[in-house]
Amino acid sequence: MSDKLSQRYQRIYDQIQVLLKDTEDKIAKMATVSAVLHHKMPHFFWTGFYILKNDRLIVGPYQGSVACLELSEKKGVCWSGVLHKKTVVVPDVHQFPGHIACDSRSNSEIVVPLKNKEGSVTGVLDVDSRKFNAFTAVDKEWLEKIALLI
Repeated sequence: MSDKLSQRYQRIYDQIQVLLKDTEDKIAKMATVSAVLHHKMPHFFWTGFYILKNDRLIVGPYQGSVACLELSEKKGVCWSGVLHKKTVVVPDVHQFPGHIACDSRSNSEIVVPLKNKEGSVTGVLDVDSRKFNAFTAVDKEWLEKIALLI
């Protein structure tokens, strides 16, 4: 399974790379990445970005059900990714302390921090799944590579 998943991600990565070469605009890149990932990965239920602005996480481009517009400060999976500056994989969001349920149908989540050239976190790529335990080391590896394209 992981070989097939890696091959799928490689194709998606190559497609995204081509699509993003025409702009330097980060919002346009986020919109494209969220659309491609959401429609190419069957286990992705909500796919999008939260942008760090004035110490607040504000929803950015996304695909899926209606999102929380702003995430409560220093709580939840997205804030964990920001505060620890590393990818967070949560097999069961209902067991995550302080989880923010924007949509109760989400059962697992992966959050990848976006960093600027100086290494400061500027936001996160956030993906939810209806499945429990939906995200593997393969998802982590490839979503981190894709996040670098932003």
